[in-house]
Amino acid sequence: MADQESIDTASIENAYRELTGTVPANIAERIRIAGISGRNRSILRIEELRSQLIMDNPLGAKTAQLVHFAQLLAIGEEKAAELHADAARKAGASLEELVGVVELALITAGMPAYSRGVAILGRVFPENQT
Repeated sequence: MADQESIDTASIENAYRELTGTVPANIAERIRIAGISGRNRSILRIEELRSQLIMDNPLGAKTAQLVHFAQLLAIGEEKAAELHADAARKAGASLEELVGVVELALITAGMPAYSRGVAILGRVFPENQT
């Protein structure tokens, strides 16, 4: 049986804008599909969990985003890694700290992760290019 609980999409979208500066396409699609499939309650629970784990993380915003960036680099999720690299930058992470993450990714996930990370940082910090 489908639930018909309404979703406050504006608050969900604003939370993503606050974190990453945008509403990622996959998140917009998640919200859309939940709405048309009658699974609104599920999406609300997912977003509550996400908020608890990411926004209220005891590591703080900067460290949590650095960890998220590292994990996504290691599993090869370039688009999501870029969003979290930028979120880490917005939370106060320096280019040097993000390079540290990329260097550690080399150890755990190899040269492809390192190369992916360098490419991402080039996009996140275009003003530092010579």
